[in-house]
Amino acid sequence: MNPQTEAGTAPAPGTGTTVTSHGTTAATAYGSAVELAAAVRRKEVSPVEIVDDCLARVDALDPALNAFCFRDDDAVRAAASAAADAVVRAGSVDGLPPFHGVPLPIKDLLEVEGWPTTYGSAGAGRAPAEVSAPLVRRFLAAGFVLLGKTTTSEFGCLPFTESEALGITRNPWDRERTPGGSSSGAGVAVASGMAPLAHAEDGGGSIRIPASCTGLVGLKPTRGRVTNGTVVVEGLGIGGVVTRTVADTAAVLDVLARHDPAAWWSPPAPDRSFADAMWADPPAGLRIGVLVDPPVAGLRVDPACVAAVDTVLRTLEAAGHRLVDARLPLPPTEELVTGFTAMWNLGAAGVPLADPERIEPHNRSLREAAHALDSWDYAEGVKRAQRMSRRIVEGFVAGFDLLVTPTMACLPPRVGAWRAGTAEDPLAALRNSYPMGVFTSLFNVTGQPAVSLPVHHDDATGLPVGVQLVAAPWREDLLLQVSRTLELAHPWADRRPPGLG
Repeated sequence: MNPQTEAGTAPAPGTGTTVTSHGTTAATAYGSAVELAAAVRRKEVSPVEIVDDCLARVDALDPALNAFCFRDDDAVRAAASAAADAVVRAGSVDGLPPFHGVPLPIKDLLEVEGWPTTYGSAGAGRAPAEVSAPLVRRFLAAGFVLLGKTTTSEFGCLPFTESEALGITRNPWDRERTPGGSSSGAGVAVASGMAPLAHAEDGGGSIRIPASCTGLVGLKPTRGRVTNGTVVVEGLGIGGVVTRTVADTAAVLDVLARHDPAAWWSPPAPDRSFADAMWADPPAGLRIGVLVDPPVAGLRVDPACVAAVDTVLRTLEAAGHRLVDARLPLPPTEELVTGFTAMWNLGAAGVPLADPERIEPHNRSLREAAHALDSWDYAEGVKRAQRMSRRIVEGFVAGFDLLVTPTMACLPPRVGAWRAGTAEDPLAALRNSYPMGVFTSLFNVTGQPAVSLPVHHDDATGLPVGVQLVAAPWREDLLLQVSRTLELAHPWADRRPPGLG
């Protein structure tokens, strides 16, 4: 559904948002951002009521979960009050932006004017930003009320947040487990009903991994589709959101995927909106590939993750699509790992550091490795990664329309599991993370769009299990159409972590 359309299209399945003229219910924050925006425009609920509801849940839940690392409630309420006044003054609500009055937190890797940016690091400065990042300005132009800043691992380098700077962020489905990352706080905020959706960033799986761990929808767009102030890590990184519904993801992509003439690269705007494209049925007889053997040798895939893939394959076959035997032309493990890490070492480049000695040990090691790499070797590494990407994408386009993989090779690990061996070798933290990012990071290298969908729950633990769908570059429309098919077959939006109300 296009967020600018208030009627004539059915809401996304399973959203169940209930809003009344007397205020909001607990379903407000658990509901659809598209529906909340429509309710604001119909004057059924005030942005002030929505924000108050969300902040009350943050007060109640965040001390135990640690999703937020910065709050400025006075500024948030002032922005919500201004949004409410704009609704009253508007001669026609058609002139309001699509997400007018809907709260959204920002991951603490982006600058918001007047707010500090920690980058998840005790070594970073805390001076308030002078200007907001271009991506933040796009959210503001769409009418969102910025709710605060959410936790992230230091520089977004690891798929969990357990740091000196920000503490431990915990999974609302099981507080002894990680919610994934690096968009850790974003996933927790949405999964626990503190916010209807949240900004996230993905350089190796940091949208899709927390979506899998916390039972959300997480789409990584095609490389270059969503621009920001600079290209992040040679295009590995890109911005987006985590949501509960495919409709919300599509509508926000319309806001973010605007042609940006000032960007290093930016494609033309698509011919039709993603929100409209999502409602079309996917083409008949899609060629569906499957990858359940990890691209990095020696890793085991948890049976629950394989079962989740099987569920998706059965659903797609029943919808008339066909499985194919084509194999993705994957490089050897060493080539894949070195191609990724040659660029990943520079993930903290450009971060303003107040005290480099307070950087976490694994990032100190990465920083030292980056300083030791001369420009010639770096350029060669980037070239090898591009060649590898070309081989994979050419093989993908020849063999598949869609690829289905586990989002992660494991269930959400227990808090602290990443620490094994780090006393002797700080970079063990990265190797311990391979089961979480082995299926996602491959498509940061290729730049293809990929989405994690919460189609499955593990019977033994009750934890959500995501499945990743991958399409050819620039085919987010196809991903969204197939995602909607799966959402209809396996409704997930009303599933909530136990005990949170």
